[in-house]
Amino acid sequence: MTTPSPETLAAAGLQLDLTGPVATITLDRPDVRNAQTPTMWRALADLGAGLPGDVRVVVVRGNGPAFSAGLDRRLLDPSSIGGEEESVAGLVTLSDAELSATIDAYQRGFTFLRDPRFVSVAAVHGYAIGAGFQLALACDLRVLSSDAQLSMKEAALGLVPDLTGTKPLVESVGYARALEICATARMVGADEAVRIGLALAAVPTEQLDSTVADLVQALVAPLPGAVTEIKTLLQGADERDLETQRRLEREAQVRRFREMAALAGGR
Repeated sequence: MTTPSPETLAAAGLQLDLTGPVATITLDRPDVRNAQTPTMWRALADLGAGLPGDVRVVVVRGNGPAFSAGLDRRLLDPSSIGGEEESVAGLVTLSDAELSATIDAYQRGFTFLRDPRFVSVAAVHGYAIGAGFQLALACDLRVLSSDAQLSMKEAALGLVPDLTGTKPLVESVGYARALEICATARMVGADEAVRIGLALAAVPTEQLDSTVADLVQALVAPLPGAVTEIKTLLQGADERDLETQRRLEREAQVRRFREMAALAGGR
């Protein structure tokens, strides 16, 4: 599958830049603080499915004053958006099976960021609310600007986070803190996010791009197969017993030795 055209991505409020092994995905609806829509989620899923095989790092960022203010609230009122965009309010007219399948399609715009082929990095500045927070959580690593404000706002709307954010949140901060963050819908500032394990670092806004660029450079330095194997090993490691994890480590290392030997023999 090929990546969507620039025109298709632009219509969904997205930009894609491919520079060598690095893909940068930019949320590009700055006039509404990169509020998200079902069209955007479906385009993200298509974009992820069509990324070239040589991509090793995916950076997700937002254009304008915020990473993403979350769901475009106009989608809660079908009369305010016309017929060009799916209405979230209209989901209630679907059967349970249809509604579940629709949410599954939306979730695929987030899950591709966990693909072991590459490491995903969220560069977060300003607000990352609701779906914006979940998009950042879908990435493997998060770097924040000092003005970043994160919030899982769904509970305030009577909803639950359903764009794959609950698992990485618990993995990052533990059950009790994750429950408190979700149930209260409060803001988490950049310094707290680093302290509780949500982010690698919080840096001044003017240093965010350079900090992420340095991280990306470090991530593409090792041989690609090694990073892919490491990401695969670490995903779900806390849910495996030691014997299973040891076996997977051995199997991965055998593959690495064989690939390294093949590369040496080809010289």
